Amino acid sequence: QSIAQEVVGLFCMVLLTLIALVANTVVMLVILKTPLLRKFIFVCHLCVVDLLSAIFLMPIGIISSSSCFSRVIYSITECKALIFLNICFITASILTISIISVERYYYIVHPMRYEVKMTIRLAVAGVIFIWVKSILITVLALVGWPQGNGATSASRCTVYWSPGAHKKVFVIIFSIVCFVLPTIIIFAVYCRVYQVARMASLQHAPVPAQAAVPRPRANSIASQVTIITTRNLPLPRLIPERFWGSNKAILTLVLIVGQFLCCWLPFFTFHLHSSVAAGMADSGHGEMVVTWIAYSSFAINPFFYGLLNRQIREELARLRRSCLNRPLGQEICLSVSEASVQENFLQFLQ
Repeated sequence: QSIAQEVVGLFCMVLLTLIALVANTVVMLVILKTPLLRKFIFVCHLCVVDLLSAIFLMPIGIISSSSCFSRVIYSITECKALIFLNICFITASILTISIISVERYYYIVHPMRYEVKMTIRLAVAGVIFIWVKSILITVLALVGWPQGNGATSASRCTVYWSPGAHKKVFVIIFSIVCFVLPTIIIFAVYCRVYQVARMASLQHAPVPAQAAVPRPRANSIASQVTIITTRNLPLPRLIPERFWGSNKAILTLVLIVGQFLCCWLPFFTFHLHSSVAAGMADSGHGEMVVTWIAYSSFAINPFFYGLLNRQIREELARLRRSCLNRPLGQEICLSVSEASVQENFLQFLQ
């Protein structure tokens, strides 16, 4: 590689690491300071996982990818520990994104059922499930690895260092559990969210005054559309024409799903091809590229899953004004129903 390529590559890797560190820290602190912590617990957990990845994985990725650190040597124990962290954090991040997608689905499609069943105990159980599954998959990856006091260079400290049929089995299981199944879940959930948002957009018409009177409602899609429509009536600026609103919803969901696919599809495709195909002797450069495309997810996630939320942005602006010793001005008082994530997400779609 030329010196220019080396400098540009190193600059991009350092920049992504800094963005991941700052963005995840900011979003996590804002969520911890908001009174509606229960509504954002999985987003906060995603920021924690991505922040840990930015602290441990991304600096190690810089050492493994840059020729400036070509003489760095790891012992077998150190290499196994680094691979353990790599697979564990990647799995935890993807599983958290999947759970956030399912949570948003219940926010919008079954809001009353969500309010009843979504408790702190259930959220903690979801977080425990994520870490138990991540650790089990990581332990499976380290079965059959060489033992002893040997050493390897930093650039060779990857899952391909352990040859044999076990590597192929692990990569296939890893790809199915951590990419194929989450992709199916995310795609199916957001397609359903779009259908509900489109139904609300098509039925978004002036409602008589008596429509706002509380009355018994069935827990069905039609009733949820009526609830969402009624709640959004005081916000006429968020009610565009049907065609434009539908296109905005499509664009938003395409961006969310597309960001996930763009970051992780090259990574898992490369690993599947490299483990199944024969004769992949030198795949260091290709692995470096797809690894950093995947690592970019740690820097993008806080923007897609945190800063797009209306209340998080407003709380961040309030904290910024407070830190700059400026008058806070008129604060916007949000009720629990108005500040919930499901309405923020739906309003963003509309």
